[in-house]
Amino acid sequence: MISRIDLRGDALPEGTALRDLLPRADFDVSAALEKVRPICEAVHHRGDAALIDYAEKFDGVRLEAVRVPAQALAEALERLDPAVRAALEESIRRARVVHRAQRRTSHTTQVVQGGSVTEKWVPVERVGLYAPGGRSVYPSSVIMNAVPAQEAGVPSMALASPPQREFGGLPHPTILAACALLGIDEVYAVGGAQAVAMFAHGTESCAPATMVTGPGNIWVAAAKRYFTGKIGIDTEAGPTEIAVLADETADPVHVAADLISQAEHDPLAAAVLVTDSPALADAVEKELRPQVAATKHVEDRIVPALTGRQSAIVLVDGIDEGLRVVDAYGAEHLEIQTADAAAVADRVRNAGAIFVGPWAPVSLGDYAAGSNHVLPTGGCACHSSGLSVQSFLRGIHIVDYTRDALADVAHHVVTLAEAEDLPAHGAAIKARFVGDEQVSRGWKVPKGK
Repeated sequence: MISRIDLRGDALPEGTALRDLLPRADFDVSAALEKVRPICEAVHHRGDAALIDYAEKFDGVRLEAVRVPAQALAEALERLDPAVRAALEESIRRARVVHRAQRRTSHTTQVVQGGSVTEKWVPVERVGLYAPGGRSVYPSSVIMNAVPAQEAGVPSMALASPPQREFGGLPHPTILAACALLGIDEVYAVGGAQAVAMFAHGTESCAPATMVTGPGNIWVAAAKRYFTGKIGIDTEAGPTEIAVLADETADPVHVAADLISQAEHDPLAAAVLVTDSPALADAVEKELRPQVAATKHVEDRIVPALTGRQSAIVLVDGIDEGLRVVDAYGAEHLEIQTADAAAVADRVRNAGAIFVGPWAPVSLGDYAAGSNHVLPTGGCACHSSGLSVQSFLRGIHIVDYTRDALADVAHHVVTLAEAEDLPAHGAAIKARFVGDEQVSRGWKVPKGK
């Protein structure tokens, strides 16, 4: 059901050579880019009319308007299963606890007497949040995108989610209920690349946003790439992935269950076990079959995911080698199920989120750990972070110098300006001290002038 990659015996290669040995899904955003271009341009030129046409084409429903009425949000919350509401409320509470602690405050550094630099943090003006609605519905993603934006102090926020024919063209009611719980009252029944285009360009109904966040399919990722530079984005999210670094102390029942839990997202989802224990590898492979047979979404998601090229059991000589492998892989979600798991986790350098020991499975992080589940995929954890309050903040430096403080460093500024052949830079300093021989005495005079 799942392939094996044996990296034992020989020394592991470095860098890209090691990454090339590891499983990964094919996810060609570049190829999708040209297909979303006409969609994005149509939304730019035709606004709401294009959104309505695309809803009919892609979602099978003809809308009268793309904005979700306030009444629909209220009704969705009123009809929400009380147990689901309680779970969403607890998820929101825990996410707020974690994300509120991330909020940065302004800090002033006194560089010299009379000269200071203050870094202040300012939230982006408006954020467009995307909640997917394809194979599964993710109210948890509404929470994971909205909470950090709210804790960052973003003043304007809107959410888009695909219209659902079975719900009269509205997004899924659980998505709407989550919005109501979070106080998001601007919601649009728009999906895919056209939702990103709506936020990027703005339409008659929706004001343009300065940033778009939220997971989606390859068309959403391609649209984010198309608008990079015009709007800020979180990441071009690819297929979800889990890597489990485990030794002989791990419970194969737990490991198999966690691999399956990620595989049920999508046929391209990646499930990777890295272990130095052939016995554990055998036990996990044996355990996969009955657990898969006992669950849902088997043929359309789990089996294609586990048997695909993106999933494998990787055998290594030891935990040190296993750490090198998972660092090269840069998993979205990384579980450590080894002896002294906390110490091993502390040595990991590349992962979107790390789950330590047998009682912190990825499923916990998806819903109620308090951490954020919008994480880098496709190896991007080697250079990028998951969504956080910082994602919605901009650091602005405020430079404040007195005349004396500038005079003290003026000769250095002029010297460097001349060294870079930018004499006007130096002249901007000199203009402030015309006739001040004490200051100008230290200025460098270029040769030949």
